[in-house]
Amino acid sequence: MILAPSILSADFARLGDDIRTVVSAGAQWVHVDVMDGHFVPNITIGPPVVSAIRKATNAYLDCHLMIENPDACLESFARAGANGITVHVEACTHLHRTLARIRELGVKAGVSLNPATPLDTIGYCLDELDLILVMTVNPGFGGQKFIPAMLPKIEGAHKLAAGRDIIVQVDGGIGKDNLRTVLDRGAVSIVAGSSVFGSGDPAKTAKEMFRIADATVD
Repeated sequence: MILAPSILSADFARLGDDIRTVVSAGAQWVHVDVMDGHFVPNITIGPPVVSAIRKATNAYLDCHLMIENPDACLESFARAGANGITVHVEACTHLHRTLARIRELGVKAGVSLNPATPLDTIGYCLDELDLILVMTVNPGFGGQKFIPAMLPKIEGAHKLAAGRDIIVQVDGGIGKDNLRTVLDRGAVSIVAGSSVFGSGDPAKTAKEMFRIADATVD
């Protein structure tokens, strides 16, 4: 399992400390939710904050762009230190071109699908993909409940990625109670925000999630 705690639920007054806490507990990635108030009904952060985070950690910075016209920002996020950039199929007029551009910038390319968006919308882009992000909540806010109807979609993404170097990531409402179920359907990277940073002890929760993940291995 690749654990990618979302800083959307972290304490921004002590963001560097919160990131170091979960990375020290084993989290390999840091998930950065970027929202513009248009594509989703919330506004968060931009490249300057990513640049600041880059100075605070060597962890993989997993930038999830929930924004309109992501093409205009790709270079800025790459320069800021993103290791991976994920865009939404719903926001891209020319998805294949956008993914190719991300890779040209030396960054891993991911595509995210909202709950209502079918997997067949990305079938023609598999050769340009490093990551498929299945949203298991409607994007825009942290702390939402997992949508169980997305479990077959996670399994479908796993089958779609089979034989390719593509990571299946899941984001939305994942905690200790449903982690095993999500992993068993084929997820590899787990985005967890409020379940980690809102737990009262993020390091302990992260370690517990790794124990659950290890228990799924035969």
